[in-house]
Amino acid sequence: MASALKNLSKYDEKNIPSAKELSFGIVVSDWNEEITHALYEGCFDTLLKHKADKANVYTIQVPGAFELTTGARFLLQSKSPDVVICLGCVIKGETAHNEYINQAVANGLTQMGIATGKPVIFGLLTPNDMQQAKDRAGGKHGNKGVEAAVTAIRMADLKKNHGDLKGKIGF
Repeated sequence: MASALKNLSKYDEKNIPSAKELSFGIVVSDWNEEITHALYEGCFDTLLKHKADKANVYTIQVPGAFELTTGARFLLQSKSPDVVICLGCVIKGETAHNEYINQAVANGLTQMGIATGKPVIFGLLTPNDMQQAKDRAGGKHGNKGVEAAVTAIRMADLKKNHGDLKGKIGF
């Protein structure tokens, strides 16, 4: 469903597992910092709301969205969190740069999750303009950082409780 039709940051808090025993990595792009830092605040606050320990939330900043994948790898290697959340914003411009960056980040984060066996969450906004970005970073369509945090908690809990599915679903 298009976010223009719904605020996707609203969720049933009762259905979210506790984050108390989990560790989190957050990688934040500095490019479009007005947006990315708002995403970070929504993400961090949501983790704490669901009982994450501040000492188990590791944050690094990278220059731009393209560097999110490498930043995620650095966090996985150095802190070994249960899950990594990547937050960035690539606004469509006059060239096709956004298509290349968005595709590279999506593929890189997907492959990293598969290779490491740890969830790597795609929190990259891909708006057409600054207003769409603002609408998704605390505006009328919610805060995608909140959604990334909820996804991270759910995926880390899923891995913790059901991560050893070898041979059970065709792999």
